[in-house]
Amino acid sequence: MHKFLIVFVIGTLSFSISKAQKESTPNGWHLMDKDSTGYYGVSANKAYSFIKSKNLKSKTVIVAVIDSGIDTLHEDLKPILWTNPKEIPGNGIDDDHNGYIDDVHGWNFLGGKDGRNVKEDSYEAARVYHDLKSKYEGKEKGDIAPKDLAEFTMWQKAKANITGEGKEDAGIDIVILKRLLANMQKSDSTLKVALAKEVFTGTELNSFIPTEPAQKTSKNALLGLMKANNQLEATNKEFMEGFAEYVAGEDKKEESKNTPPPTYRADIVKDDETNINDRFYGNNDIMASTPMHGTHCSGIIAAVRNNGKGMDGIADNVRIMMVRAVPDGDEHDKDIANAIRYAVDNGAQVISMSFGKDFSPQKQWVDDAFRYAESKNVLLVHAAGNDAKDVDTEDNFPSPVYINGKGRAGNVVTVGASGDPKNGGLTASFSNYGKKEVDVFSPGVKIYATLPGGNTYGNLQGTSMACPLVAGIAALTLEYFPNLSAKQLKYVLENSTQKPDFKVSKPGTEDMVNLSDISKSGGIVNAYAALKLASTLKGERKIQKEVLPKPKLVKTKKG
Repeated sequence: MHKFLIVFVIGTLSFSISKAQKESTPNGWHLMDKDSTGYYGVSANKAYSFIKSKNLKSKTVIVAVIDSGIDTLHEDLKPILWTNPKEIPGNGIDDDHNGYIDDVHGWNFLGGKDGRNVKEDSYEAARVYHDLKSKYEGKEKGDIAPKDLAEFTMWQKAKANITGEGKEDAGIDIVILKRLLANMQKSDSTLKVALAKEVFTGTELNSFIPTEPAQKTSKNALLGLMKANNQLEATNKEFMEGFAEYVAGEDKKEESKNTPPPTYRADIVKDDETNINDRFYGNNDIMASTPMHGTHCSGIIAAVRNNGKGMDGIADNVRIMMVRAVPDGDEHDKDIANAIRYAVDNGAQVISMSFGKDFSPQKQWVDDAFRYAESKNVLLVHAAGNDAKDVDTEDNFPSPVYINGKGRAGNVVTVGASGDPKNGGLTASFSNYGKKEVDVFSPGVKIYATLPGGNTYGNLQGTSMACPLVAGIAALTLEYFPNLSAKQLKYVLENSTQKPDFKVSKPGTEDMVNLSDISKSGGIVNAYAALKLASTLKGERKIQKEVLPKPKLVKTKKG
């Protein structure tokens, strides 16, 4: 799963801290207009002025958010949740006969019939490595039948990923890392007492004058780490939680070298994971216990506008359909494929997908779902990922490039994350990029939006935030120009970007490049420009005939 986190470096170590690295851009900067405010946002107010000047009327657009869950009780989201018109809530009956009981606001493909839900899961690399180890361990390429070569190559890559084989840096010593975390936790506890507060920023710590040797040692240790990672504006709570999360992830990776990962999903969902036609599994709990990521993404798209609460979404007439398929860990291809099909079958016109991984063992299933969405004129918007890597040359799934080598999906927009010169630069330091595979950039640094808690808001960042902003602009465009096809929406988004007239940082490096060197469009999405361009097009939206053979849906005893 692409985390909504930023990567920092401590010598040879790296870990993740959530939230913004600086506080110099205001909440909602991502919606602002550069010419009138100086911030490199998407010109939302200008877009609505254009709509008003043209006397345009909106049509409701359903946007599916395939994610971790959503706070269905949030004050800014409750009014804009999609409601299945054919389903009677809470009666335990599949009223609309779509195979999913009481799917009132969406569906949870990470749930069990008994009401339990998958929270965490393993990494796909570990699953691939251990699932295929007995088949390929000790074999060379010459031993492999042609039909198995692609799978063997994938297994070799997974093996290198898990074991560190062939890498100059075989990984971080987990013992040293745990010791460092323990020392930082001790320092944090000492400083809480010394400052007489549970939460403090790095800036506050920097101004603190110790009165005891232990305080001085603790200050130097924690402050040194925060300074090294440019995190003086972060709180100790944010910093320590991010460090602990990183260490836990590295510990899990270390354990996976010799031990197959736990079967988190299988133990709860209990479907036949080898059968894509076994589709009717899960439950209707779309909040579950992990709604943070999906709640934030949904607010970016469609939080109620102009209600005086929290923040405004980009689109003003959208219904959010939550399809829960992304755990704390790597998502499963089957769940993503079925989530896309569910969204399409239930009327979604745009699908926001803020997740991703380096391996896709059942990519054909996802490819088929992409084709299905394209046949129904549904636009897929996907986060490019947060590894500061070139996805033209390194894998990032799901990918619009079909695994059989026969072309690519024409309805997919892949999104990198931009920022502002005042909060770290026009390109986010963590964003993946690619001249061929990243279509556009979109604000993804210090994005203020809804958080779980009913009336809670906060800043998160990542391509996970940039993606729903693009999905929201696509939905806004479709609201007022409903006859545009998915391919036309893609055309509009890519050809209405605002192109900077200066070089930008290539993420993960000190190189300065043109934005066109690291993305297809060479620009940052803009709602106003998108609507202007859309107004010049003649709509081509029509539902094509099914281009795929209809799967034979098999209801097993398990689901």
